[in-house]
Amino acid sequence: MQLSPTMQKYILHWGEMGARWGVNRTVAQIHALLYLANSPLNAEQICETLGVARSNVSNSLKELQSWGLIRVQHVLGDRRDHFVALQDVWEIFRLITEERKRRELDPTLSVLRECAIEAESDPLIEAATREKMDKVLEFLELLLSGYDDFKKLPPGVVLRLLKMGSKLGQLAAMFGNDEEQKS
Repeated sequence: MQLSPTMQKYILHWGEMGARWGVNRTVAQIHALLYLANSPLNAEQICETLGVARSNVSNSLKELQSWGLIRVQHVLGDRRDHFVALQDVWEIFRLITEERKRRELDPTLSVLRECAIEAESDPLIEAATREKMDKVLEFLELLLSGYDDFKKLPPGVVLRLLKMGSKLGQLAAMFGNDEEQKS
């Protein structure tokens, strides 16, 4: 596949962005390539286009499949697997967010809950320290609860909320915020 300079820039940046988020750079670049491609690509085409080793491409494709971001598509007359990326940006965002929550936030929440329980009977922890731990736990539970509510909304509703931007914050401020006044 021939990449324009703009496509190259896009793919390279997607890889850099992925690396900053803890995703392997090659995994992110392959995802970007498949997202931009207008036809299914096989592993050899991906290797050639990105200049990446075949073993790295194979591992990256497995990772992307496990996230649900790409799928195999067969091409008539070709026995090789070809790959296509999910094209719905809302679904891509949802899958990535959900997987990151599952891998990162859910385990953190479990540990914080364990610590809160253990802190109750730990004589070496001062009340002020326990209170700090509880505040972090409460914050994370509230954040994840809000996320669970938010993810149930249809993409159109989420889009309208995002477009409202600061207007939504102003609306919330009109109703007052007891928590903010307590601080």
